[in-house]
Amino acid sequence: MRNLVFFMHASLDGFVAGLNGEMNWIKVDDSMFDFVATMTAQADAALYGRVTYEMMQSYWPKAGESPNASKHDIEHSAWYNQVSKIVLSKTLNEKELNNTIVISEGLADKINEIKNQEGKNILIFGSPRASHSLLQEGLVDEFWVFVNPILLGKGIPLFKNILETTQLKLVESITFSCGVIALHYETIRR
Repeated sequence: MRNLVFFMHASLDGFVAGLNGEMNWIKVDDSMFDFVATMTAQADAALYGRVTYEMMQSYWPKAGESPNASKHDIEHSAWYNQVSKIVLSKTLNEKELNNTIVISEGLADKINEIKNQEGKNILIFGSPRASHSLLQEGLVDEFWVFVNPILLGKGIPLFKNILETTQLKLVESITFSCGVIALHYETIRR
């Protein structure tokens, strides 16, 4: 069975973006990019909400071809271009997209069907609204929360409208030189 793994940056006070989606406060460094590469090596699918998918689609397919492309851009672009994409959207048309499944209804059934297929992990990067829907359905198996050393005071919350208590087990934590602490939790299934 494949795991659905949640990757999200958050402020110390629990926001994933500013009120208008601002993410310029997120800190990253080369060691974090190297770490993310180890996680993408364990995944063969990426899950996004429509807004994040469109943002990713506008950058990653050709990012590795730029003359100024960093090692991370080259590696992540290659990964992005080969993996299957799953997009939660009521407006996108799957027929117009390459190597992409669009889920507009029956979220739990369709995600569980994908999780039961042979393959590696499914990573959800960002996509706070899509993540909220997945969390409400109890579909997330692992969490990687990258806590940034900043207090935003307001914005889009990391967790919203959780319908029932979800027990988690801390598996590990990693501190990056930029001051970000990554917390890795597994969902405890009853």
